[in-house]
Amino acid sequence: MILGGTTEARQLAGALAGRADLDVTLSLAGRTQTPVLHPVPVRVGGFGGADGLAAYLADNRVDMLVDATHPYAAQISRNAAKAARLAGVTILALRRVPWLAQPGDRWTDVASATEAAEALSCDAQRRVFLALGRQELAPFERVPRHSYLIRSVDPVEPPLDLPDVRYIIGRGPFGVADERDLFRDERIHVVVCKNSGGEATVGKLVAARELAIPVLMIRRPPLPDVPSAPTMEEALAMIDHLAASLAKRGE
Repeated sequence: MILGGTTEARQLAGALAGRADLDVTLSLAGRTQTPVLHPVPVRVGGFGGADGLAAYLADNRVDMLVDATHPYAAQISRNAAKAARLAGVTILALRRVPWLAQPGDRWTDVASATEAAEALSCDAQRRVFLALGRQELAPFERVPRHSYLIRSVDPVEPPLDLPDVRYIIGRGPFGVADERDLFRDERIHVVVCKNSGGEATVGKLVAARELAIPVLMIRRPPLPDVPSAPTMEEALAMIDHLAASLAKRGE
């Protein structure tokens, strides 16, 4: 079973879908209103914490759990690690390599969206681009003097209690040229984002670098120590190895 919600999870499911030796299910939390189509059976909804997930793994005789959730879905990853341990199931995490600051980047490292909002409270009126999930936007209501442009996959409901805010809907990948044009057209002064890693959304960081726009970068939360792969290709190789080991164990 793949715990998904990311591009990599969808790609991994696609790569495994045609395998005769594997029965693959993709699990989604159901937070996205318009998820893309997936090539394998999909389960939507929570499990009721680590104990509920462990029971699901045991009841459905799952042999391998792949945590391909977002790097910031720390609670889900902790639940997955605990559930795998309780159920005696092999676990593998697919974790993107975080972005690293390059020459010319003007990043300020912050621990959370709350800390990013606190950093903005020290600034004069700015035009701020928020590339964050809907659940992380509330702290910015405490800094209402700025103008905000918010991009999210789904509409922000209810809208934030801010006097100057505009919303755009978009799902990556976002090209560098498009991000550069957006920042210029909107006269963006500051970018706030998470260090998600990957290629789909790195364009905003390249554009910010080219335009000398500062970035408030929310660092990743600590994640459980489980076997992990940084790319889909490496994850597939590990799955092949683990599947072979499980097959031998069952002989």
